Amino acid sequence: MHLDSTVHRYLDEAGDTTFYGKGKIPLLGTFGVSSNFLLGMLTLNEPVELIRQKIIELKNDIITDPYFNNVPSIHKKKSTFGYFLHAKDDIPEVRKLVFDLIISIDCKFDAVISRKDYNIYERKHNGNQSEFYADMLSNLLHDNIFGFDKLVLNIASRSRCTTHLNLERGLQKAMFISKHKFPNGKSNCQVKFNVQRPTTEPIINIADYFLWAIQRMVERNEKRYFDYLSIKMNNVTYLYHEG
Repeated sequence: MHLDSTVHRYLDEAGDTTFYGKGKIPLLGTFGVSSNFLLGMLTLNEPVELIRQKIIELKNDIITDPYFNNVPSIHKKKSTFGYFLHAKDDIPEVRKLVFDLIISIDCKFDAVISRKDYNIYERKHNGNQSEFYADMLSNLLHDNIFGFDKLVLNIASRSRCTTHLNLERGLQKAMFISKHKFPNGKSNCQVKFNVQRPTTEPIINIADYFLWAIQRMVERNEKRYFDYLSIKMNNVTYLYHEG
């Protein structure tokens, strides 16, 4: 890789950062609250514009295919803010098309998985969702921020957790860890955060699909999606799984 290069990574999450409701009522284990939170990063080894165009073409093929007429998850998005690929909402036929596209792309995916634990959340993150997210981000990034001059992290928006201040918090922690692990590594990488929405950056939709496959394995022990994409999985790390 050329040291004067600018590289892009694409980050998304699965699950939620919720631990408590109003009045600090514990919510883990209740309906709609995930047991794990996942954060993942997509690396492309092909030109970004080429991959983006492939995703846009697939999306357009789906919304113009008569077979998918009146599919609620497609129709609703088309009629509001525009259709985008989202594994949780997409029907199985669409998922298969996206999975096959991923297999055809020269890419890799890294992810960190946190089992949500009250004791760790209070002790390590001060019971704060933003600190929890920043710590997850630091664990995802610390092996991936050296070796080039400029790194652009295109990251899916998550309200309070993806404010510039909180993203910088996670980045600084990642750099601290990385400098201790790789004391001779190139350490002047400039990192820029580009907070995105799935409707504006199609490549984030691919990160979403990777995370959905991992989440199905973690939450439901349903491994076939993960196994199908395993050739593209680079590193999946479990955090906080021992209280």
